Amino acid sequence: MDDVALMRALHVLAIVHWIGGLGFVTLVVLPLAAAEGRLALFEIVERRFSAQVRLSVPVAGLTGLWMAWRLDLWESFVDPASWWLAAMAGLWLVFMLILFVVEPRLQARFAGLVRARPDAALRIVTFAHWGLLALAAVTAFGVVGGVHGLFAR
Repeated sequence: MDDVALMRALHVLAIVHWIGGLGFVTLVVLPLAAAEGRLALFEIVERRFSAQVRLSVPVAGLTGLWMAWRLDLWESFVDPASWWLAAMAGLWLVFMLILFVVEPRLQARFAGLVRARPDAALRIVTFAHWGLLALAAVTAFGVVGGVHGLFAR
């Protein structure tokens, strides 16, 4: 079995779960929660998805790191034509920080905001999710375009 192909398949599977879930929460769950005035719906879905994505994001990072090592891609990370590699690593780092540093530290404070001002909490969460989804979409476009030579010199 080709080890690079296996790692690439695991990498893509982890990213499909992670970014697909982000898209679902942003485009389906949050508008439904806003329309129904039910922030609790978002919190239930987010709690379940957050537990899952705490696995898929590290898997994406580990498989990506392994491929960078195995294929000796280190110089490509600083090549302007391969900007999408740095964007991919940057997006991963942002999500790792959110999942394992920011969320745990702000959880109690956010719960207080939900109780005191649920509409404000929903606006903040919606804004953050749209920003993250936009960043993920630009990165995904860049990665697919980059892999297929769109940004070649």
